[in-house]
Amino acid sequence: MIPLVKKLEALLFITSEPQSKKGLAKTLGCGFEELTQAISLLKEAFLEHALIIIETDQDISLGTHPELSSFIDDLRKEELNKELTKASLDTLSIILYKDLVTRADIEYIRGVNSTFILRNLMMRGLVDRIVHETDSRKFVYIPTIELLSFLGVAKREELPEFESLRGALEGRLQTIPEIE
Repeated sequence: MIPLVKKLEALLFITSEPQSKKGLAKTLGCGFEELTQAISLLKEAFLEHALIIIETDQDISLGTHPELSSFIDDLRKEELNKELTKASLDTLSIILYKDLVTRADIEYIRGVNSTFILRNLMMRGLVDRIVHETDSRKFVYIPTIELLSFLGVAKREELPEFESLRGALEGRLQTIPEIE
């Protein structure tokens, strides 16, 4: 049986976003007191490590130790100055040509996990993540104004072959099997 503290650490690592304590207790199948104990154990385990637990009354997140901030900033700047990879360009194209595209849509089209690519594109200021207009449980990715400006277009519809490529993406997404 996997200890609760390990499950908590894994969950915080893979989500990479603040999580509500209430939601964590439900997901981990434990009570609030057990969760509080696991958080304390995890904080203690991280005392000599680069990772820390960032906590409010309602939320918890995994972060890096403040003394590493300049080192991490340098790494991020170096990463952001690199050219976009083919995978990043593929993902960016999907976001540019598809309305209300979710991470699941992108991953279905590309056939691979796109979490880190999406994070990188957001860090570069090329895409934004917003709440889906009809389903508040989902996020959708949209191109930023800065990206459109860089591409020299005022709106997405001015992109080359916009309608035909958009139609091809829509057709591809209609082949997604329904989950029962």
